[in-house]
Amino acid sequence: MADPAKRRLNCVLIAGGKYHDIDFARLELLKLLAEDDRIRVRVFEDYSNLAAIAAADLLVTYTCDVMPSLDEQEALRAWVEKGGRWLALHGTNSILRFLQNGLVDSPRWAPHFMQTLGSMFIAHPPIAPYRVTVADPEHPLVKGVEPFEATDELYLSEYYGDLHVLLETEFEGQATGFVEADWPKAKHPVFYLHPVGQGAVLYLTLGHCRGHYDMQPMIEFYPVPEKGSWDLPVFYDLLRRGLGWAKAPALERG
Repeated sequence: MADPAKRRLNCVLIAGGKYHDIDFARLELLKLLAEDDRIRVRVFEDYSNLAAIAAADLLVTYTCDVMPSLDEQEALRAWVEKGGRWLALHGTNSILRFLQNGLVDSPRWAPHFMQTLGSMFIAHPPIAPYRVTVADPEHPLVKGVEPFEATDELYLSEYYGDLHVLLETEFEGQATGFVEADWPKAKHPVFYLHPVGQGAVLYLTLGHCRGHYDMQPMIEFYPVPEKGSWDLPVFYDLLRRGLGWAKAPALERG
């Protein structure tokens, strides 16, 4: 077996989409990936390079409103089922359409994709602080993490499959501006594992960020940039834990 210290790890990072500061998120994720010099990264804006994904040891995505084609959805599913580990962040599970009446719709156009991820974004209330609690304090991905307050988009989603919830929050109220706006009191996963075949998806809904130009053409200059949970040390801790989880099988194979 090859020495794990010398094992090259091939990562595909998909960072692209709308309404977020993708440049900032991409750079921060690349800096985290660079902490392990065994990791070699290929960066794309969408899922179209299926050969690169097939050759990857780990997949990391930070997107918003980037919907794979059916062929791409099937390839992603097959990659995870064969043992792939996918760290999916924030808006990866979003499909958004701004309607003429000013509301935002989340059309259910990619059920195969969302069922692989384990969730589909539907709405979020206005950005405001909310409390994130630990659902499984003994799990290594969150062991030692204390409850914390995040000023971020609180994702209200549909969920699929057998999710192992690690972090969660509770919400009751209005997701102002979205078609599906009324939400009864319920707990919502913030960080979860979704096993798929021999592999799994690890999803973290935190990580909103927006710069001055990310709402064009609707808003020419967004006045106050938003960094969401990127201002929190615990968020970077969760990202590092997630990356450690994603690369672990490849290191075990040697």
